[in-house]
Amino acid sequence: MARRARARGLLTLCVDIGGSGVKAMRVSTRGTPVSERVRVPTPRPATPAAVLGALRTLIAAEGPFDRVAVGFPGVVEGGVVRSAPNLHPSWAGVDLGARVERLTGRPVRVLNDAGMQGFGAVEGRGVEACVTLGTGMGFSLFVDGAYVPNIELGHHPLRGRRTYEQLVGAAALEQIGRKKWSRRVADVLDQVQATFNPRAIWVGGGNAKKLGVALPRNVHVVANVAGLLGGARAWDRLPAPAPRRGAARRRPETRRRRAAR
Repeated sequence: MARRARARGLLTLCVDIGGSGVKAMRVSTRGTPVSERVRVPTPRPATPAAVLGALRTLIAAEGPFDRVAVGFPGVVEGGVVRSAPNLHPSWAGVDLGARVERLTGRPVRVLNDAGMQGFGAVEGRGVEACVTLGTGMGFSLFVDGAYVPNIELGHHPLRGRRTYEQLVGAAALEQIGRKKWSRRVADVLDQVQATFNPRAIWVGGGNAKKLGVALPRNVHVVANVAGLLGGARAWDRLPAPAPRRGAARRRPETRRRRAAR
């Protein structure tokens, strides 16, 4: 197996858990896709058991891979979820890294989903910010390519008591329409620029393509697939989590079933 992995290079199964969909794609070490993106709707309620069940469905449809990177919509420390405001309160304290290791039998890195999107976009020079526009608003910051985790700017107040996410999330887009929403996003980007002075701002997420305003020269819209492609780079640049008790090294459950057929 090791000889085969060296011959083709390591393949990363990149997973993006979002408020509306769970997506996966296998990616090479160069950050290029080697499989089609697959997607299933995020189950509701989005409990850990339900979301991991959806992920099991995606894994069953994938080919071989050597490691896993997971982008998660909340605060993550050492693979453990601390918050998941757009999923379910029961996520708090869940060791997602360990759960996915048991599911796949492969080593895992877990980070905030906007961080994984940023890894798929940043150039690694100076201060760079990534804003994601989807169910909510994600944010990540990079300094000379190094990731600054868990800023969660989307949940900070921007206008009175209203947060960035309340102003430019999917619910706001549906309520106020694309034109007014686009102006709000422009205001958000101006605030990001004034606060962090980034050399570049990368805007991604499923709703980024709906922007209808002219953007500053240092603001770049990236394809939503960057949220998956960044997984390979994130895997190489993030530190390994502390060793977990009973970390799985056996073949994953889905592959055992397949072998028995």
